[in-house]
Amino acid sequence: MDYTLLPADRYIVVNKSLLSDTDKSVILNLYAPLIGSLAVSLYFTLWNDLGVGDIMSVDLNHHHLMVSLKSGIDKIKTARETLESFGLMKTYLKNGNVNDYVYELYSPLTPSEFFNHPILNVVLYSNIGSKEYENLQAMYKYPKIDLKEYIEITKKLDEVYDTSKFTLKEDIRGRENGSINVESKINFDEIMSSIPKGIINERAFNKKTKDLINNLAFIYNIDTLKMTEMIRSVLNEYGAIDKNGLRIIARKDYQFKKGTLPTLVYRTQPEYLKNPLGDNSKRGRIIAVFENTSPYDFLRLKYHGAEPTARDLKLLESLMIDLELTPSVVNVLIDYVLRKNNNSLNRSYVETIAAQWKRAGLKTASEAMAFAEKEHQKLMKKIPEVKRKVEATPVWFNKKIEEDELSSTEEEELKDLLKEFK
Repeated sequence: MDYTLLPADRYIVVNKSLLSDTDKSVILNLYAPLIGSLAVSLYFTLWNDLGVGDIMSVDLNHHHLMVSLKSGIDKIKTARETLESFGLMKTYLKNGNVNDYVYELYSPLTPSEFFNHPILNVVLYSNIGSKEYENLQAMYKYPKIDLKEYIEITKKLDEVYDTSKFTLKEDIRGRENGSINVESKINFDEIMSSIPKGIINERAFNKKTKDLINNLAFIYNIDTLKMTEMIRSVLNEYGAIDKNGLRIIARKDYQFKKGTLPTLVYRTQPEYLKNPLGDNSKRGRIIAVFENTSPYDFLRLKYHGAEPTARDLKLLESLMIDLELTPSVVNVLIDYVLRKNNNSLNRSYVETIAAQWKRAGLKTASEAMAFAEKEHQKLMKKIPEVKRKVEATPVWFNKKIEEDELSSTEEEELKDLLKEFK
């Protein structure tokens, strides 16, 4: 939609979330390197426009923004569109002699959500470099508190209040995040006009394929011209796009230019999906390894310090981008497959298990461990006892490891797994 923003145009601001001081910190530290200072200032100005009520502002005009931000109207419009694309606000327009706008403000992602976002995480790392990135991560990490000598005495709600008297209110505000907009990265009309008719099927660009293309373009910084070349190279005989082939060629192009893959394989489990602190049992310590080690470092640990191959890294990245498995679940999967498959990460074998774990909605290390054990037990029950053979399984797998019933080999494996996390 083409329109002109004028200083006399009116607007009101609506708070669609519960904005806090923590949100200010996240905007300044994590979003600012990506959206720029004017967009940050505009966000805070609109927040301030809400006034004491903190829900909806009075009618204002855009001349007010120009004076507050000491900036031209076109730059303010660009800054607003930046905020929209990062999910920080939505804009609604009503045409008239003087146009009216409604600006809805949304909360930024939490630090854990931001550092585990497949796009924002990569872009932030690229913009500020590894040292500053690590400093920011350290700023938002939870303190480690040893609770092994404590007992929890927290009261439950129904132990304090009669919950039968509670009633639900439907109109109470809650925290809301906007969605991240990456749709403007690729011009699909330009792609279609660049590829001769008869070579590509017009139905090739369904929503799912467009989303994949836009995400790949954003993560690997691919423009429309380059994406057109890539798509042409992965068209099959039916004029359809080989989506897996497109992922592979995009990764190869990025790795050729940058010498490395994006940082997804280097991230660890988000704090809100970790086990509670203070579990110093052997199983608890194993879970801590899965949770506090990135898939890259975990695989290097399993390889006794050797660097994972480019093929292995692509497989890890596929598990985290395409299947959206969390880092700790990927680590459990690595440990499980290497033990079951003679220390080999066979791609088809890994992907078969990963797809099952994805469908099961596994998010934590403990969930993945329990699911793997359960599936193994179900499989064993289907095999007649006389035909069963002893299979190698991980040290945590179907073992009462707290009772010190491990063999010498298993004890050595446990020591190797835990040696860097004493």
